[in-house]
Amino acid sequence: QVQLVESGGGLVRAGGSLRLSCTASGRTFDSYTMGWFRQTPGKEQEFVAAIGPSGSIYVSGSVEGRFTISRSNAENTVHLQMLSLKPEDTAVYYCAATMVHLAVAPSLYDYWGQGTQVTVSS
Repeated sequence: QVQLVESGGGLVRAGGSLRLSCTASGRTFDSYTMGWFRQTPGKEQEFVAAIGPSGSIYVSGSVEGRFTISRSNAENTVHLQMLSLKPEDTAVYYCAATMVHLAVAPSLYDYWGQGTQVTVSS
């Protein structure tokens, strides 16, 4: 069992930055691919980025160059650094864990956090 808790969301102006964090419980954190997803009302969850156990990364084209994913296996944490934020980045951001390497589909993720709201004003 893995429990995930996100933090770091908030309100920021367009062009600003935020750093999301996700802290995981459990002793097998370093076995999981960790992913970030986002969701707006009425829409399906959108893949943002994933990082494998050894640090390999896959980032969605919609955020590539602006968002960076990183992890610390020693601290059981994964971060999403978001730069040059746009109003269309407004969403609830979720952290998730899977054993499938660099999975993109939400259905492949087994554990989810509660989400953290990111609001980007224009």
